[in-house]
Amino acid sequence: MSDQTERFADNNPGKYYIIKTCIGCTLCSVIAPANFIENTDEELAVGHSYVYKQPETEAEELLCEEAMDVCPADAIRNNGSSN
Repeated sequence: MSDQTERFADNNPGKYYIIKTCIGCTLCSVIAPANFIENTDEELAVGHSYVYKQPETEAEELLCEEAMDVCPADAIRNNGSSN
């Protein structure tokens, strides 16, 4: 499947998104808390993180890139567009 079909539906539309390989480690929300949050839906056996706000500043953009670089599950994507 493509990343587009593997992305979580709760990602905020935009260039950054998290795909279903996320292991719920929450490292991204520690690095970029203004942009990533954990889904704690009790129906899920394991939570996952998602992009709840796309970066609006250069500083937020850099933190999103850092989170993407260190993600242990390689689950954060940047499709390079604003969609």
